[in-house]
Amino acid sequence: MTRRLVVEADGGSRGNPGPAGYGALVRDATSGRVLAERAASVGRATNNVAEYGGLVAGLQAALDLDPAADVEVRMDSKLVVEQMSGRWKVKHPDMQKLALQARDLARQLGSVRYTWVPRAQNGAADVLANSAMDGKPVHRDAAAEPSTVADDVQPAAEPPPVVTTVTHLLRHGRTAHTPERRYSGRNDLPLSPTGRAEAEAAAARVRDLGIEVVVASPLRRTRETAETVAAALGLPVEVDEDLVELDFGELEGLTAAEARERYPLATRRFAADVTVAAPGGESVADVSRRVARARARILREHRGRTVLVVTHVTPIKLLLAAGLDVDDAVVHRVFLEAASLSTVAWATDGRHSVRLVNDTGHLR
Repeated sequence: MTRRLVVEADGGSRGNPGPAGYGALVRDATSGRVLAERAASVGRATNNVAEYGGLVAGLQAALDLDPAADVEVRMDSKLVVEQMSGRWKVKHPDMQKLALQARDLARQLGSVRYTWVPRAQNGAADVLANSAMDGKPVHRDAAAEPSTVADDVQPAAEPPPVVTTVTHLLRHGRTAHTPERRYSGRNDLPLSPTGRAEAEAAAARVRDLGIEVVVASPLRRTRETAETVAAALGLPVEVDEDLVELDFGELEGLTAAEARERYPLATRRFAADVTVAAPGGESVADVSRRVARARARILREHRGRTVLVVTHVTPIKLLLAAGLDVDDAVVHRVFLEAASLSTVAWATDGRHSVRLVNDTGHLR
């Protein structure tokens, strides 16, 4: 019987172009077991070039495992999937070379097909790509040969028990920016008097939720909120730099109307496309990569526990998107009030569930 493999690949660049790296892994399509993992730097490059690097590395790893395998490649890059499927042309010279390498590898395999998946479903490859960009290459092979034991000789192993980690997502309390809905990213604003009262109300709200861990963004408004809640729970606060709010760059402190007046084209593009950065700042896609790293750490280090994550609007929306397995663009269709509570449960069998969104009952 022909072996079926799944390649998951991704790539990223901090600056686009900037320091770039890729990540790829190969799974057994039936069991879901990870058979190989790859992550490496590609020097200074664009996101797309890095994504192609991940594709090439993933196909090579699949070829090393079983040249006769049928392979499904899953990527969240619409561009790469459409180009490799032959529906779009490859115009960039660097990408043309990598596309030729990928096609050559694909011809040596049994068959290869390409599937686009939402970013939330490509988290494992994204974590590997970020490891590469952090200067930590990965080359692991869990199994180089297919099993030769007949199914009727070796009984199937019992599936591992499903473990669920619950994350309660708390947006920080109000600051001076909140009433006027100003872009509020990397500033050091404290909570306003109303925000401090909201933090205290949130502490009362979560007291009976069985929270075992408190993790927070490093910014002042989130730390103040987290410390108020953690003190009521008798817990310390863990700080995770990847939970910081989107960097709004030149838009920082402006209202939406002021931003459109000063930077009409840039603001319109930023609001319409999650891959476009705010002028002088970050894109939603940049934040998504950071939040995926934070989520992976929380699920690894606090597996099976109940965790309170105190952070900002954009990271919470992206965690909700991941829980729903939908594209990052959903961030433009969700409203979260200050000090609101949302909940996502993450099961080890992949059946995640969003249980609560924008609960503000404790603020009334």
